[in-house]
Amino acid sequence: MTTYKNCRIPFVVANWKINKLQGQVFDYLEKVNQQVPDSSVVETGIAAQDIFLADMVRETENSPIHVVAENVHWQDAGAYTGETSPRALADLGVTYVLIGHFERRKFFNETDATVNLKVMAALRNGLKPIVDIDEDMSVYTQSMEAQPAVAQVAAALAGVSVDQIRNVTIAYEPTWAIGSGEAASAQQAQKAAQLIRQTLAQLYSPSIAEKIRILYGGSVDINNAAQIMGQADIDGVLVGRAALDPEQFLSLVAIAQQTSSSQPAD
Repeated sequence: MTTYKNCRIPFVVANWKINKLQGQVFDYLEKVNQQVPDSSVVETGIAAQDIFLADMVRETENSPIHVVAENVHWQDAGAYTGETSPRALADLGVTYVLIGHFERRKFFNETDATVNLKVMAALRNGLKPIVDIDEDMSVYTQSMEAQPAVAQVAAALAGVSVDQIRNVTIAYEPTWAIGSGEAASAQQAQKAAQLIRQTLAQLYSPSIAEKIRILYGGSVDINNAAQIMGQADIDGVLVGRAALDPEQFLSLVAIAQQTSSSQPAD
C-alpha cells in the first residue's frame, strides 16, 4: 500500500489532561495564539478540561488553534450527571474531541463499545473525533501482507460512513509509552501506523485510507518528534507533558511544518 503523505496536513495536538489553572490557560494562549501557522500548513489543537473550553473558544477566535474536548458522552441530552453533551460542545464552538484515551479506558472503564457510541455521537453533532488506539501491535504477524484488522480501530469505527470517516483522526498511543518518558522508536511507530492504515483500507478503501490522518502519542518531545513525524504513515503527534510548555508546543508545531515541507511531491 503506497502512502501519499503530502495529501494530509500535519496535526499537532496538545493534551493538557487536568493540568493548568485558569490564569495559566490565558497565559499559554497569549503566547501561542498568533505564533502558529495557518491550518492549511499545520493544524493545531489544544485539549483541555471542560471548565476552560468556553474561555478557550473565545480566546482562539482569531487564531488557527482548534479547541479540543478531552471527553464526551454518547447522548446529546439527558440524566447523565457529570457528563458532557456532544450537542453542547458543538454549540460552544469546540471543533475536535478526544475519544478512547488509554486513561479513560484504564480509570473510567471505557470499552470498545462505549468508544464507538461516543464516536457516533460526536459525528452526528459535527464534532471531529480523535480516536485513541492503544492496541498491542506486537500480536500481529511480521508479514505486512493480508494483515488482520486492528481490532480497536474496527470497533471504534463500526457504523461510521464513508462520508463521516473523512472527519476522523486516529491517534496511536502504546500503553507502555504514555507518561513513561520512553517513546516508541520511529520504526515501531511507523509499523503500527501502517497497520492502522491497512485496517482503514480494509474497512473503506485504499484511497480513503490515504486521506485519514494518523497521529502518534506517548512520551513525544522535541528530541524525538522529527524522526517520528518523518515516517510515511504518521501525520502528527498527540502530546501530553511536553506540550504543557507553550514554547515546546510551538517547537513541535515548527518541527511538523519542517517535516511536512521536506516530503517529496508525488
